[in-house]
Amino acid sequence: MTHVAGPRPHTSVPRVPGGLPLLGHALALWRDPLGFLSSLRRHGDLVRVDLGTLPMYVATTPELVHEVTVRQAGSFEKGRFFDRLRPLAGNGLANSDGELHRKHRRMIQPMFSRDRIAGYSETMSANAQALADSWAPGDVVDLEPAMAGYAVETLARTLFSTDIGLPAVEAVRTNLPVLLTNLLVRAASPTVLDRLPIPANRRFDRAAASLRAVIDEVVATSRAAGPTGHDDLLSLLLAANDPEGGSGLTDVQVRDELATILFAGAETTAATLAWTFHELGARPDVEAELVAEIGRVVGEGPVTAAHVPELKGIRRVIDEVIRLHGVTLLMRRTTEPVTLGGTALPTGTEVAFSLYALHRDPELYADADRFDPDRWLPERLAEGPGRQAYIPFGAGNRKCIGDLFVWTEATIAIATILRQWRLEPVPGHTPREVASAVAHADRVPMTVAART
Repeated sequence: MTHVAGPRPHTSVPRVPGGLPLLGHALALWRDPLGFLSSLRRHGDLVRVDLGTLPMYVATTPELVHEVTVRQAGSFEKGRFFDRLRPLAGNGLANSDGELHRKHRRMIQPMFSRDRIAGYSETMSANAQALADSWAPGDVVDLEPAMAGYAVETLARTLFSTDIGLPAVEAVRTNLPVLLTNLLVRAASPTVLDRLPIPANRRFDRAAASLRAVIDEVVATSRAAGPTGHDDLLSLLLAANDPEGGSGLTDVQVRDELATILFAGAETTAATLAWTFHELGARPDVEAELVAEIGRVVGEGPVTAAHVPELKGIRRVIDEVIRLHGVTLLMRRTTEPVTLGGTALPTGTEVAFSLYALHRDPELYADADRFDPDRWLPERLAEGPGRQAYIPFGAGNRKCIGDLFVWTEATIAIATILRQWRLEPVPGHTPREVASAVAHADRVPMTVAART
């Protein structure tokens, strides 16, 4: 009689070496989060990491990530990482689970339709041109805050049609850098450390509270003013109707969705744009190809949403930038017993995955740390893992609702700026990756030179 082995117990999952008493692997994660996450693949397809005394199981292959995000997604809820983001984003789409998430996503999805984004693209193009026109030959521009300013301003003009939203915009500009600096470490730290009266905790708590309070005031003022006839996102959220006949969004729910959109949209776009110009600064051959493409596709007028699908070279560059500098860490929690990679995980198990580490896996990508946009050419894709292993905005029912918004916004900004300027790296500084929700740059100083 043949014996068929059942799933292995979760206790057999290899524990990553180097854990410390009480702290587990938290210290290693604090010191070098990107290096630590990238090292986990060496220890197995599914490995155990301890956050303090809490075990976390990390999926390190695209197959297991697909199991968590798509095939068995119904057996998972948002995990500890998102619990720890709740002071910032409440129960917005990034944090909500189950029926609440499904209901809100159905209400909000039409606001990010292709037609609406085509309308938003006029604002994206005007803001990108205004940014380009604010520079002069010889200027040294730190691209990280410059691109964050562009992203926040663009979100502001699409979220709020009137000056009523200006306080929220200023709150994002002031508080976002503070929140980003402390985000990943706080999310991965033992909860008990939150109560320590250290400066990092005080800054994070103060910034999160300030952002929530200002957005609360904007929402309350807008609600009291009544319908305005504007087509901005705030008006649409306030007027949102449940497609299944239930009630719309409360003021707190509107606040949470606005905070989520402002936070996620600003950081992703700013980081992607800053890294794009840095990478192009070292590859004048790729930049020349993009400039030629922009000339053929766009010509002299403004860049619009209609041009975006035809700017295929820019799409490959953005794909490669997001592959290299993408989402740092995502977590889920099992809501029932799950078998993952042949291992049985009980209800309540924390499971994580790093898209940053996955996209730099040398078993999946040749010369994985090299900026090579041509790896996304159709003929090259056919030779490797293709797009199946590339998950820039998540997958399944948790895929980022604003992915098309970000693609459009970033493409329009790149095309608008490249047509007018060359951005040259400032000697003596190599940008350093800083782990937050994505791997953004510490500083990207570049010198502005006229395009001839």
